[in-house]
Amino acid sequence: MNQKEVSELRRCFQPEKSNIRRVYGCYVNAGREIVAYLDEPVSMMPQDETEQYLGLFRKALSGSVGKNLIDMVFSTEQVADSDEHRLLTALRNSELQDDAVREEFYQMAIRALDIEGSYLLLLTHNTYDVPYRGSDSATFAEVSESEQVFSHIVCCVCPLKEGKAALSFCPAENEFHSCVPVPVVCPPELGFLFPAFDNRTANIYSALFYSRKPDDLHQDFLDAIFHIEPPMSAVEQKEAFQAALSQSLDSACSLKVVQSVYEQLNERIEQHKESKDPDPLALTAREMGAMLREGGAQDEQVAAFCDMCDKHFGEGTAISPANLIDGKRFEVKTAEATISVSAEDSCLVETRVVDGRRYLMIPVGDGLEVNGLPVH
Repeated sequence: MNQKEVSELRRCFQPEKSNIRRVYGCYVNAGREIVAYLDEPVSMMPQDETEQYLGLFRKALSGSVGKNLIDMVFSTEQVADSDEHRLLTALRNSELQDDAVREEFYQMAIRALDIEGSYLLLLTHNTYDVPYRGSDSATFAEVSESEQVFSHIVCCVCPLKEGKAALSFCPAENEFHSCVPVPVVCPPELGFLFPAFDNRTANIYSALFYSRKPDDLHQDFLDAIFHIEPPMSAVEQKEAFQAALSQSLDSACSLKVVQSVYEQLNERIEQHKESKDPDPLALTAREMGAMLREGGAQDEQVAAFCDMCDKHFGEGTAISPANLIDGKRFEVKTAEATISVSAEDSCLVETRVVDGRRYLMIPVGDGLEVNGLPVH
């Protein structure tokens, strides 16, 4: 799924657009025991409660594609005959109304989840009348003209925040007493959408997985629910990219070369944003190698870099540059100090040798301050 498709689907979880009839789930304590089940009709909920539930499901479709939102692609064999795909399909086809199927999913998820403390495991089924879009993609037709209905389930796992005892006002007694507050539901830690909404239609060969922390993809949960080898997280991709740069360049891994590569990557990211291309930007090792050569690296170093990327990411794999660099900040760190500038000002940082010692230097313009105090 691309960012545009995710945004379109998120809008279905607004109160005035949602077709959700019921919310299901279970409250799991720290001992992995189900304390209570949830089976609530949305039509009987107060409006603010409905909005809160929809907000949790909407949050499970948030973040950046490739970072927080990861495509889980099933093999043809899995779709044809596998327990994991059969369970997800049963949940969707029954619109979550089959108690036994829901219980099977709950137990599988609880065994695999590594969340500390108690949490709320939520499920809902929704239908989306996909509006027809013309060839220019400029406008949507009315819902009555939709060509298909996208039937899907959304799951999210929300940790519960335990409160502390505090003085609270008791209206019945008109007094203040020490009360232990009830647990509060926090935003989802993880979740998923099945099936994926690819090319604005259902793709049963894929699911969209959400993780609040890009560096923690909850591999046990992925293996239990999808039986799919999880892709490298954004943090792992960044570490592998940095290792490939450092090891292939060795002593030639200078500030100037790295600056050049980062500037070129950031430029491609900005160009992609301006183009408003809905598909995620991805670059191959060969394309990044060309940037390395542009920055002054030798051919053998570029070849070594490409080989190492193929080893880490897989031969021919395209990687999102947004996962490799910080597109907002450029940071240079020594044992004594850290210099951080905006990405577009990375060229201001340079190295100089003065009286035989190496220095990091940046030009000083107007507005020099020390701890907020203007100085000359």
